[in-house]
This record gives sequence, structure tokens and C-alpha cells, in this order.
Amino acid sequence: MRLVWQLIAVVAVSFLGGQGLMAVQDNPWLTFAVGLATAVVGVVVYRWVVRLTERRPVVEVALKGAAPALTWGTLLGLGLFGLVIVNLTFLGSYTVHGLGSPMGALGLLGFMAAAAVTEELMWRGVVFRIVESWTGTWVSLTITGLLFGLAHLLNPNATLWGAVAIALEAGGMLTAAYVATRKLWVPIGLHLGWNVAGSAVFSTEVSGNDTPQGLLDASTSGHVLVTGGAFGPEGSLYSVVFCVITAAIFLVVAHRRGRIVPLNRAARAAHAAAAAAADKAARLPA
Repeated sequence: MRLVWQLIAVVAVSFLGGQGLMAVQDNPWLTFAVGLATAVVGVVVYRWVVRLTERRPVVEVALKGAAPALTWGTLLGLGLFGLVIVNLTFLGSYTVHGLGSPMGALGLLGFMAAAAVTEELMWRGVVFRIVESWTGTWVSLTITGLLFGLAHLLNPNATLWGAVAIALEAGGMLTAAYVATRKLWVPIGLHLGWNVAGSAVFSTEVSGNDTPQGLLDASTSGHVLVTGGAFGPEGSLYSVVFCVITAAIFLVVAHRRGRIVPLNRAARAAHAAAAAAADKAARLPA
């Protein structure tokens, strides 16, 4: 039942925050404020419901070390998307026509903050983490990655290829970032940086959502496998390659840190006990 109650709590915050964002979408300052408020409330509600249903410290959203983890995750997301844009520009598939809408970029920043936090709490914090405790890391990564991709088929301008790309990119990379750190701050930052770069900075489509114009007045053109077409650069092969490479690096780090949960039940129990002991030791004063 913990899966159900935790999902209900996080989805409720996401839904109510989304309704609030829709109500103020014509005011960038209010959109920014409502987006940040949704993100903060999402973390608070997640901590509350996990503590209530699992009777444990919610270490995956512990405030200690949150700021640097969130910062470098965001910078990594910005850098990865920027790398995609550099390659599209080199091929003549991305063109900047001038300055876009700085105020639009502000509103998009708030919207993407809400989306990044609530989606990571839902998919990595609840679904992946709990399914992993039943099946191990690899099975849970595969299942939740596929589900995350399928969920994006509901977006405007969605395509099957776009869903596959999202499953490989976000489903793989963001989950791998969580497994490597066992905290949600890096995947939240990574998700935020990627989405903010795509929308608020480079003014491209994000997951086919008819994204408003951001900081730059720009356009993409060329083959759909290069640009992602109406789905946006997340459907580009460049995005898939760069994100899969990043996911692989995170998974190597996770393996070296002993954070891959095995499939075998006894081995999973031993791993959980070791992880709990490590968390307890980390909380003890030096």
C-alpha cells in the first residue's frame, strides 16, 4: 500500500500545482512563483508521506548536501542539452533569429521547476525505488523507463520514437543518477537543467508540449532523427547518445559504490541492511 499512498500524495501535488500554473500562465512572475511553490510543497509532502508509510528517515531528500547536488545536476543538464544544440547548429539544423522573450523564459523556469521536482519524486522517488525493492535495480530500471516513455505518448505531438527516446534518455539517465547517489537532488537538477535549457534558453519544443518561446527566438529544421521534429530535440539521436553515455557513467559509479541492488531476494535483503547501516553511520557525529 505504500506505493499507492505515496503516488496519491505526489500526484495530488502535481495536479494541484498544474492547475495553479494554468490559472496564472499569462503572468510570468506568478507562473514562476507558483512553479517554485509547487516544487517546495512536493518535497515536503513526499517527506511526510514516506515517513508516515515507511517509518524511516527520508534520506533521499535530506537537506544536507542538497544545494551542491542540485547545482551540479542542473549544470550537467544544461551542458548536455547545450551539447545537443551545438551539434544541431553545426549541421545547420538550429538557427537563432534574435532575442526571444525573457519574461517568457522566467515563466518557463517556474513551470519546469514544478515539473522536474514532481516527476522525479513520482518516478524515481516512489515508483523506481519501491519496485527496485521488489525486483532489484536492473528490472526496476527497465520497467520504470518503459513506463516513463509510454507516459509521454499522451503529450501533444507525441511519437513512438519520441517515447522510446525519452525511455532511454530520462528513464535511463535520471534513474542512473539516483542509483549512483541514492539521493533525488542530482536527478532533479539534471531534469531541471535539461528542461530549462530546452525551453527557457534555447526555445525548442520539450517532449512535444507546444512549449512557449523562451530567451532566444530560434527554430530547428532538418531530418526528424537529427532534430526530433515536432517532439523536440529529445527525439534527436544526439540526445539519445549523450544521455545513454551519461547513464552508463552513472551506473559504473553506482556499481563501484555497491549501490546496484541484485535480483536475488536474500542478496537484496543483505544490500538493504548494508545500506541502512551506511546511512546510520553517515548521520552519526564525527
